[in-house]
Amino acid sequence: MKIKMGMISVLALSALIFAGCGQSNDDNKTEEHSSKGEEIFKNNSCVGCHGKDLEGASGPSLKKVGSKMSQADIEKTINEGKGNMPSKVVDEKEAKEVAKWLAEQK
Repeated sequence: MKIKMGMISVLALSALIFAGCGQSNDDNKTEEHSSKGEEIFKNNSCVGCHGKDLEGASGPSLKKVGSKMSQADIEKTINEGKGNMPSKVVDEKEAKEVAKWLAEQK
């Protein structure tokens, strides 16, 4: 009985160690972003509708959005919503960062 309990403890400890190792991959992904706005965009629900590479999915493509909209207009859309896009998907500080980054997409 003691051997079985010892083996279970070793397996549980191994699982915890491997689970902790996987977290560093997420940290590395955040470091790859060129700006805070891009990081917020890619780590929130924005990607679900607008795509990882801004190509669009259920929401419109945001490629070259900076050529069509000003930073202020983008920020307003993020904060107030538009069409099917809900308002306040991120807080106002994050909206400013995302809008700044999207305005650079020309």
